[in-house]
Amino acid sequence: MTDIVYWHATIFFPLLTVLTLVPLLTMGLVLFNKPSYSLNLGLSGALLNLALSIYLLRVFDSQAPGIHLAESVDFLGLGYRVGVDGTNILFVPLTAVLGLLALVYTTITRHRNDRLFVACLLAYQGILIGAFVALNAMQFWFWCLLELLPVVSLTVSAGTGERRNQVIKTVLQYWLSGLGMSLAGFLLLSMGLMQSGLDFSFDWLTLKHHNLAIPHETLIFILLFFGFAVRMPLFPFHAWLPLLAEHGTAASAAIFLHGLKLGVYALIRFILPLVPGAAEHWASFVVSLGLLGIFYGALLALMQINMRRLLAFAVISHTGMLVIGVFSFNDFALEGSILLSVAYGLATAGMLFSIGLIYERTRTSYLPRLGGLFENNSAIGLLFLISALSTMVMPGTPGFDAAHLLIEGAIEEHGWLIAIAILIGNVMAAGFLLWAFQRLFIAYPRRKVQPYSSIHHPVFQERIIALAICGLLMATGFYTTPWLKFIDQEASEIGEHYPEHHSHHANEPGHD
Repeated sequence: MTDIVYWHATIFFPLLTVLTLVPLLTMGLVLFNKPSYSLNLGLSGALLNLALSIYLLRVFDSQAPGIHLAESVDFLGLGYRVGVDGTNILFVPLTAVLGLLALVYTTITRHRNDRLFVACLLAYQGILIGAFVALNAMQFWFWCLLELLPVVSLTVSAGTGERRNQVIKTVLQYWLSGLGMSLAGFLLLSMGLMQSGLDFSFDWLTLKHHNLAIPHETLIFILLFFGFAVRMPLFPFHAWLPLLAEHGTAASAAIFLHGLKLGVYALIRFILPLVPGAAEHWASFVVSLGLLGIFYGALLALMQINMRRLLAFAVISHTGMLVIGVFSFNDFALEGSILLSVAYGLATAGMLFSIGLIYERTRTSYLPRLGGLFENNSAIGLLFLISALSTMVMPGTPGFDAAHLLIEGAIEEHGWLIAIAILIGNVMAAGFLLWAFQRLFIAYPRRKVQPYSSIHHPVFQERIIALAICGLLMATGFYTTPWLKFIDQEASEIGEHYPEHHSHHANEPGHD
């Protein structure tokens, strides 16, 4: 049985619910106040949430397995369940950090007095936190459905380009199909409990403890996996992402691309423990999709001249690597996948912010029109470079130890060929990211340079963003052990549900 520690045994208020409600309540204040107050209100709410998320890390006991700070309320036959463990604990403060930086970035843009824009950023932050901490399948699904509202609203009201309606149509087609499949999977899970003589429930702990009695395991796996694959997005369910990245805003895209990790998290939370037999049976198929995604994303990224589309295909490539780690069925790979998801979320946001800051100056994201920007934009250039190095999993970045664990786990489960393929994909990622850096900041443009905007750009805010992201990447990169300790206990606990020949527990220093 999974250990559960309720919030009142540790602290004096329901922290996880407060973390979810603070940005949502701040959103309400923003919408019902003067536009000139919107950004200051948003920043205040985001700062409070960041402080609460740091407090969450302090009170979380990384030495004890199980669910911590749990909250449970039953009403009208429905259950509200939230809690944190090693699977989701790091995603909450990362969401708070990126939500705050997105608002800091907004101070530089034309949306600083746009109430709807600020409110949508706050809503998206609250929705992501609510989804990450949900321990009820239907509750998780409901938050994923609500996520469509700020994404659609931000794209329509603040997106760039003339194809926004087409973008929204494509996003809705993909997301609603994915939500429909995951809903069907969750319903089959719950109805399976009833066929086994148990009460109908979407509670994650109940489903986990009685998963051996649930019929139609393969069908449930297929529905859940393909539903989550759209959300990650995994090749070939990815077509909506490059469109959305190209026509959205940098502020919304930065936190949104972190939100894509919700799909990888859903694999770990709802597939590995609930349908482990089907997950093992279909692992070879999933790993094949992951390998195809790694090379497809990398090759398409090399062909892009729009930086936003390049980063979108980079995300697709990295998603393939993360999925292989999840379906390697051992502690090493699972820890590496979780930590790498966090590192990629922060690093991709750093590159998107740098591209957004360049766009605010030049009004273009096209590589042939850009070049030689480093001399006058050194902070932006360093932000892009360090974020790119983190994405390439270079030593001194959090991705290095994470990728080392993931590849070690992949070798143990799938052999050297899969690991070599992952490494080749990573070399390709290094190629297109360094080439993009060279074309953006070092080389002279091949076409006429777009004139710089005459608007004064607050360099102070740009340096805050650069310092925050670079500082976090370097600090966690040189001292990864505390972050691995957050994940370690839960990775071992999930490993107990693997088939016996897959269960490998980490015994190296830092994993005790």
